[in-house]
Amino acid sequence: MQTMNPSSLPKLPILLKPFLLSLFLSLFFLAFLASHSYSPLLRLRTALQTPTIPPSRAGNGGASLRIRPGYSSYNAYIERQLNKTLNPKLRKIWTTRDWDRKIRVFARFFQSLKQRNLIFNHSKALSIGARVGQEVAAMKLVGVSDSVGIDLVPYPPLVMKGDFHAQPFENQTFDFEFSNVFDHALYPWKFVGEIERTLKPGGVCVLHVAVLRRADKYSANDLYSVQPLVELFKESELLEVSKVDAFGLDTEVVFRKKKKIENS
Repeated sequence: MQTMNPSSLPKLPILLKPFLLSLFLSLFFLAFLASHSYSPLLRLRTALQTPTIPPSRAGNGGASLRIRPGYSSYNAYIERQLNKTLNPKLRKIWTTRDWDRKIRVFARFFQSLKQRNLIFNHSKALSIGARVGQEVAAMKLVGVSDSVGIDLVPYPPLVMKGDFHAQPFENQTFDFEFSNVFDHALYPWKFVGEIERTLKPGGVCVLHVAVLRRADKYSANDLYSVQPLVELFKESELLEVSKVDAFGLDTEVVFRKKKKIENS
């Protein structure tokens, strides 16, 4: 039987020490990265990959709310939206040929909301994604004078600069909020969360959305039913759902923010 040289036994731990030290340091470094280097971009990607809405199904077998892929970063998404908003041909159309026509149509919408006691002359109102402000001008025309819009590109005095994923307003600022650009939200839960944050208790939000048809090429999501909206508006109650013919959008959805009951 071959015997082991006793002089070789002490050498084994010495040879393993560098390897074990390197392995320990590598594992420690990976653990440190996992717990401390969770970058904002990674958080945003995770938010997109993590189902925020229960996977309710539409009749066509697809998800009721689908985020369109293709954006490598939030900046890429913003640049895409600005391509439309800053298009000189479109801005000329919005401020000339379309101006009076859209104000008349929006004025009819808002007058109808007034008749249903959803907006009042004394309401403090916001139009989200207002571009050049036809909606704001229409609200003022029907008597809602304290109205303003936000968009990525301001158009004073009707529209101020603002991102609807992070509205530049304090909590509980508005009595009424309107938007027809839900389909442009890359993060619909943030879009809705900001509405509920800035609405006063009892305040009303009206959305014009596309359910029966697909939105334009600049849209960031596709909505196949109103159910995802009901689930996103966690602090509000659904008041109305009705058909509407609104510049390519087919459904009007109305929510009211719940009034919190304080414990006595």
